Amino acid sequence: MTGVTEQGGGSRGFAAATRLVAEREMKSFLRAKGFWIGLAVIVVGLFAISILPTALGGGETEVAAVGPEAAAVLTDSGLRVREVDDVAAAEALIRSEEVEAAVVPDTTGKSATGVRVLALSDAPTDVLAALRTAPPVDLLDPAEVGQGQRQLAIMVFSLVFLMFGMSGAAIAQSTVTEKQTRIVEILVATVPVRALLAGKIVGHSLLTIGQVVVIAVAAPIALRLGGHSELLSLIAPALGWFVPFLVLGFVLLAAMWAVAGSLVSRQEDLGSSMGLVMILVMGPYFGVMFFSDNVTVLTVLSFLPFSSAIAMPVRLFAGDAAVWEPLLALGLLAGTVVLTVLLAGRVYSGSLLHTGGKLKLAKAWAREG
Repeated sequence: MTGVTEQGGGSRGFAAATRLVAEREMKSFLRAKGFWIGLAVIVVGLFAISILPTALGGGETEVAAVGPEAAAVLTDSGLRVREVDDVAAAEALIRSEEVEAAVVPDTTGKSATGVRVLALSDAPTDVLAALRTAPPVDLLDPAEVGQGQRQLAIMVFSLVFLMFGMSGAAIAQSTVTEKQTRIVEILVATVPVRALLAGKIVGHSLLTIGQVVVIAVAAPIALRLGGHSELLSLIAPALGWFVPFLVLGFVLLAAMWAVAGSLVSRQEDLGSSMGLVMILVMGPYFGVMFFSDNVTVLTVLSFLPFSSAIAMPVRLFAGDAAVWEPLLALGLLAGTVVLTVLLAGRVYSGSLLHTGGKLKLAKAWAREG
């Protein structure tokens, strides 16, 4: 295989060969209906996430009521009311998230309705909308970013990363197809094996950047249609960081998808080599979704290369990260990308021409060169 590689390297420069492979990959996928269907699903999903919660509204909201004045105000409001003895009990229910808000007696004499609304971090718009006259709102734990906005940002960042991460499976599938049809033997006679890997990564990364541009254009429109115009100004700085994190994260996963495809020779065997990569794609998604309210865990996830692409933009959006933190996390991710691509190049070279059953990583590493 070394001789073949050197032959390809002599016939074309590495950069030129990489460009040719990248162009071939891009043209192949741009002609495929599945690529455009996948992009359409992402854009439609973005609009659905932004618009549907506003259009459909939530389920029945539960609020706490303290005293007869509060109970009277909440009559026929359509809200589920839980009567409690005092304000302290109402605050405890709010902090434990058993109720969304509480209506309590106004002790300042400034409320026309004689009551005030207590909430945790942001004004409960659905509660205020249900009342005939909106009373003053007191927040127990004021936050610059509301909980609903935070959850929307987490959902968008996580889903976009998940979709692009899983789309890298196309690299593994194209690699296996080339091996199964023996086209790879012709390719390595023309270009260096490492140029095949580099070209696939570059081509699919450029496709990813193009899709990110489409999403960047669609996102402001979707947010405005969903009534989240103020969210756009808050999320813009985090989006600025999300793009380089997403692109580097995709390159990292792309190298691993390519290796997964090179270790097997048939499409039906591909599932046996994709397990680790799928865990590295799904793990960050579920990790950030499940631990979004755990500051310590989210901080750790924001520095781990495979999860920082989601966790760090979420922390930036919420204002929980210092200026130096995304720079450090991006540096760690970039370093991991370089190391992973180098290691993947060796394994890819050692396994690309292997035929038969699945090749173990150790044997692929030993076969290189």
